[in-house]
Amino acid sequence: MEVGKTTVSINKAINAQEVAVKEKHARTCILGTHHEKGAHTFWSAVNRLPLSSNAVLCWKFCHVFHKLLRDGHPNVLKDSVRFKSELSDMSRMWGHLSEGYGQLCSVYLKLLRTKMEFHTKNPRFPGNLQMSDRQLDETGENDVNNFFQLTVEMFDYLECELSLFQTVFSSLDMSRSVSVTATGQCRLAPLIQVILDCSHLYDYTVKLLFKLHSCLPADTLQGHRDRFLEQFKKLKDLFYRSSNLQYFKRLIQIPQLPENPPNFLRASALSEHISPVVVIPVEASSPDSEPIMDLAEGDTTSQQSLFDNKFDDIFGTSFGSGPFNFNAQNGMSRDEKDRLIEQLHREISSLKEELSNFKAESHCAAVQLRGRISELEAELAEQRHLKQQALDESEFLRAEADDLKRRHQDTEKAQRSLTEIERKAQAMEQRYAKLKEKYSGLVHSHAELLRKNAEVTKQVTVARQVQGEAERDKREVEDSLHRLSEQVQRKTQEQAEVLEALRRELLSSRQEVQAMRGTLDSSAQSEAEQSTLMAALQGERSALAETVAQREQQAADLEAQVQQLKASLQSQSEAAQELRSRLQEKESDAEAFRQRLLDQQWALLCCAAKEAQQVVQEALNRLEDPAHAGCTSSADYLLSRTVAASEGADRLEEACGQYLADQSDVSLLLPCVSRFAHLLGDTILQASATSHMTPMEPADRLLEAGRECGAKALAFLGCLEDQKAMEEMDLNALRTCLQHIAHIGEELLPKGLDVEQERLGDLVDQEMAATAAAIEAAAARIEEMLNKSRAGDTGVKLEVNERILGSCTGLMQAIQVLVLASKDLQREIVESGRGAASPKEFYARNSRWTEGLISAAKAVGWGATLMVDAADLVLQGKGKFEELMVCSHEIAASTAQLVAASKVKADKESGNLRRLQAASRGVNQATAGVVASTKAAQSQAQETDSMDFSAMTLTQIKRQEMDSQVRVLELESHLQKERQRLGGLRKKHYELAGVAEGWEQNGADFAP
Repeated sequence: MEVGKTTVSINKAINAQEVAVKEKHARTCILGTHHEKGAHTFWSAVNRLPLSSNAVLCWKFCHVFHKLLRDGHPNVLKDSVRFKSELSDMSRMWGHLSEGYGQLCSVYLKLLRTKMEFHTKNPRFPGNLQMSDRQLDETGENDVNNFFQLTVEMFDYLECELSLFQTVFSSLDMSRSVSVTATGQCRLAPLIQVILDCSHLYDYTVKLLFKLHSCLPADTLQGHRDRFLEQFKKLKDLFYRSSNLQYFKRLIQIPQLPENPPNFLRASALSEHISPVVVIPVEASSPDSEPIMDLAEGDTTSQQSLFDNKFDDIFGTSFGSGPFNFNAQNGMSRDEKDRLIEQLHREISSLKEELSNFKAESHCAAVQLRGRISELEAELAEQRHLKQQALDESEFLRAEADDLKRRHQDTEKAQRSLTEIERKAQAMEQRYAKLKEKYSGLVHSHAELLRKNAEVTKQVTVARQVQGEAERDKREVEDSLHRLSEQVQRKTQEQAEVLEALRRELLSSRQEVQAMRGTLDSSAQSEAEQSTLMAALQGERSALAETVAQREQQAADLEAQVQQLKASLQSQSEAAQELRSRLQEKESDAEAFRQRLLDQQWALLCCAAKEAQQVVQEALNRLEDPAHAGCTSSADYLLSRTVAASEGADRLEEACGQYLADQSDVSLLLPCVSRFAHLLGDTILQASATSHMTPMEPADRLLEAGRECGAKALAFLGCLEDQKAMEEMDLNALRTCLQHIAHIGEELLPKGLDVEQERLGDLVDQEMAATAAAIEAAAARIEEMLNKSRAGDTGVKLEVNERILGSCTGLMQAIQVLVLASKDLQREIVESGRGAASPKEFYARNSRWTEGLISAAKAVGWGATLMVDAADLVLQGKGKFEELMVCSHEIAASTAQLVAASKVKADKESGNLRRLQAASRGVNQATAGVVASTKAAQSQAQETDSMDFSAMTLTQIKRQEMDSQVRVLELESHLQKERQRLGGLRKKHYELAGVAEGWEQNGADFAP
């Protein structure tokens, strides 16, 4: 299109007349941007217009510029960004005017500036905002922050659109039919573009808010919901008011928003959302546009009228209508007649040329109209088909709505039951908190009692030591007293014997004196002899008296000593008695404290047993919880939990035996009870989670074994609350249940990788070597097929075969480079990670990683072999191009798995890792080359086998059309079934691969 014509259309579209912009001028401006691939001509023409002095001119400029941003070339935005500051200044300038078009121009310029900023920040959005759901998801790049910011920008954008809407309506006198006047249409015309933008912005905002509510908490998005609700009310009211205006009824079909805004807190409400669609009828796209047929008829009429005027000018008005009047020509000369004839011949020839041109143009117009008619018929058929589909979908949606109502009722019942369960859970939590506080108090008191017990034990030990010392002193005193009594008895006996001897001597002396007196009296001998004898006797008597006095003194002294010893012995006996009474009091206090300590320890044991029963009972209750149905686990993790529970049972039994032997110490039994309860509860939950991933029969057996194990555990823990039952309890039944669970878990272990760990290192080398050999064999086979094709094929078939086999050869070479790089990186990983161990020990220690490497190598070799077979079948004409493309994609996926398995233990700065990544990119490029060459070969083969319907009759074509429709429906049904089957296969493959390669090791995906 010429620049001058575009400039003229711009000046015609943007003028000072207060009428709506004509659609043909705006269309010419839009086509001009596409021919020019930019907006330089538009801005060069606009810069010469006095936009700052004429409000109507500025208003129409905004309308045209808005249409160019929506429907013009994408470079219009790039060429217009540098004028954004001028638009901002102009908006502020017109904002000072409160009447007429001043405020309208200010608001519209602000909207255009906002639109330019939005599309500059988000270049993926086209000017007309038409995007698919997949393109909308790609704009956020799977980042919730990007979606959050995009939603805010859309809110700002929609706010400007609604502001212009309200400003235009507030400037009109709605009490009159302003939409049929020229001035009213001038103000209302830009709102068509605003309605188109608002419908898309509302739809995208709803979808983004549903996406944000699926990723973020509801409280975080409260501001978004409030802002959306405000804009929803405004937009609904403006759409309703616009749909009632006569001006819009023939130009645009405005959608109606739902009665209530979407409920973003309910994820299923997204399926109830219907995207608003604005329909612009083709025959009424503009108030000044006319159908193409009318234009053609107008041209024909104008040509015919021009021909008639020329004929009348030459021959007269009565020449063609009445009979020829030769008499009127008799007065003319021959030269004049010849000149007139020549002039007529020239006119006739020119008219023939014009007629031929007109016929050619008419033929072209007719062909175009026929094409347009066929397109419209096809669109009509498609619309009928879509209408039928819409009717079917409405029936389906109606049934689904009924189903949703039933589900809603069920959901309400479930919510009520869930509320009741939550209330019970809250009560249980409060009870658990109280028990926990009580348990903490008991633990604190237990610690205090233990400290007091230690103090009392020390006091008892000291008392026992004092008692021992007192007993030793008592024994020593008794021994000394016994020795003293024996000595006193011996001395008393000796003194008694001495006294007895002295008495006998005295008695004998007295007898002698009596005898001597008798002798003296009887014989009366001489007095001298008698006096001498008497003196001697008196001396002996005095000596004996002195001896008796001395003996009596000694006896008195001994008696005093005996009395002193008796008094000392009595005092020591009283002290010993006092110590004995104090010792008895201490022993009674110690016995009472020991009994109180035993009672408190027994209470702690009972509390621990009750808490353990609650843990096990909670695990059993979780088996019936619907929320637990989504939890999964693996068989190997179940076995590890079963072994841990068995060890906990052994420790508990040993601690029970020690407690029964010595009930004064319960410190070993309490932690064993708590640990046993948690391990057993975890085992029961893991058994239930594992049953969700197993077939029906082993799942039922596993659940039944878990419930039986829980019941046995509750019975055993109940025995801990009774001392008599505690002496008779037995853990053999519980061990039997755990062994049964372990046996079922061993049956569920995957059987695909039962390779001994000692052979893993050799198996890795073997698989890598086998993969390299398979790739070399595949490359050799491809080369052989290429030579064979060159020898036996010619023309298009040879070209197709060479293209396919060449791309396959490039792919094999890229895979060989990848395998070599993977070997180098694997060798580096083993050398850097094995330390002092051998490579086989390193592979055995990292068995999961090794098994993943083996699986990836197997998949690469298998994919290469499968691709060669598919290529061979394609060359023979027996295979399908799609099989070859699927094989190439499978090889790319297998190589990606090999790269991922190698990267797990590699150093990020490793040169071999960079070479492996470069080789992986080469494989992806080669895979893309195989797919591209296969598609090109397929299209080339289809072109050579084009369909010819020229020899078919109408009935045959109709029959073929019906057969094709039946075949299309069958293929669509088969495609749907195959997609479902493919989804199931991928899901099962993912599950088996995850179990085989340890993706769920240690119950990582189990949420207790």
